[in-house]
Amino acid sequence: MKKILVADALPQQCITVLKEAGFDIDYRPGLSEDELKEAVKDVAGIICRSGAKITGGVLEGADRLEVVCRAGVGVGNIDVAAASRRGVVVMNTPGANTISTAEHAFALMLALARNIGPAYVSMRAGRWEKKKFLGSQLWGSTLGVVGLGRIGREVARRAVAFGMKVCAYDPFVTRDTAEKIGVELLDDLEDVLKGSDYVTVHVPETEQTDGLIDAEKIGMMKKGSCIINCARGSAVDQDAVVAAVDEGHLRGAAFDVYEKEPPDDYRFACNDRILATPHLGASTEEAQVAVAREAAQQLIEALQRGHFRNALNLS
Repeated sequence: MKKILVADALPQQCITVLKEAGFDIDYRPGLSEDELKEAVKDVAGIICRSGAKITGGVLEGADRLEVVCRAGVGVGNIDVAAASRRGVVVMNTPGANTISTAEHAFALMLALARNIGPAYVSMRAGRWEKKKFLGSQLWGSTLGVVGLGRIGREVARRAVAFGMKVCAYDPFVTRDTAEKIGVELLDDLEDVLKGSDYVTVHVPETEQTDGLIDAEKIGMMKKGSCIINCARGSAVDQDAVVAAVDEGHLRGAAFDVYEKEPPDDYRFACNDRILATPHLGASTEEAQVAVAREAAQQLIEALQRGHFRNALNLS
C-alpha cells in the first residue's frame, strides 16, 4: 500500500477520497523542514498547500516519492527544479478556486467604486460622513483585464453583466475566444491601461509576468483609475501603485497578494484609498473543499494510472 503525506491542513473530504482509493495516509500538517525530511522518506505522494516548504533538501531523502500535488495554484513553496532532477512530478489544481478568486476581485472593485472600506471605518468610529464618500457606479465604465485565463474570464463575465465595457490583454488568447464573452481583445497592454477606469490583474507567476505592471506602466494608466491585484504580488509594483495613489494619479487600489507574505510593512494599508486583504482569493469553504478533492483525485490518477493532470514539469 502506497503512503501519501498530507503536509498541510486540508478538509476531511481530501483524506476520505484518498483512503477510499486504498492509500495509507500520513496526515501531518505544520512540520518543520527537518521533520519533513524524515516524513517523506517512505511516501509515494505529497499533498500540500502553501505552508509546507518542499525544498531541495526535503526531497533529497525522498527515494520513493513520485508525485507532489499542490492543492491550489502557486507552487512557490515547492522546488520544482529539484523535483524534476529527481524525477518527481509536480502538479497543481488551477481550476478549483476560479470562481472564489473572481468573486473576490469583483468584490474589491465594487468596494473601491463605493468607498466601502473607509466608510465602514468611519461608521465604526461613530461618524456620519455621507458627503465624504461619494462613489461611482460601475455601469458604463471600462474594465481592463490583464490576463484572460480562467479567473480573468470569470471577472469579465461579471463585469459585462454589470453593464461595463471590458477590454483585455492576453497574448495567448484569440479574439474569437474574447468576443464570445463580450470582451474586446487589444494587442498592447499599454492600450488596456490607458483606456480603463479599472484594471484587474490575473496573470500566472512567470519570468514574463514578474514586474509586468511597473512604475512606467502605472504612469500610463488613466488619471483617476483604480487597479486590483488578486493574482501574484510580483506582477504589480506595489510601491509604485501606492505612490501613484498618494500623488492623486490613481483614485484607488486593492491588493490581495504581495511579493512577500505576510508583508514586512503594513503602512500602505492605512491609506483610505487602498484596500488590502490577506490573500483571501481562494479562501471560501467551497474553494477549499474543491481544491482538496481535486488534488486528491489527481494524485490517485497519477499513482494508480500514470495519468499526470496539470503537471508542471512534464514536457
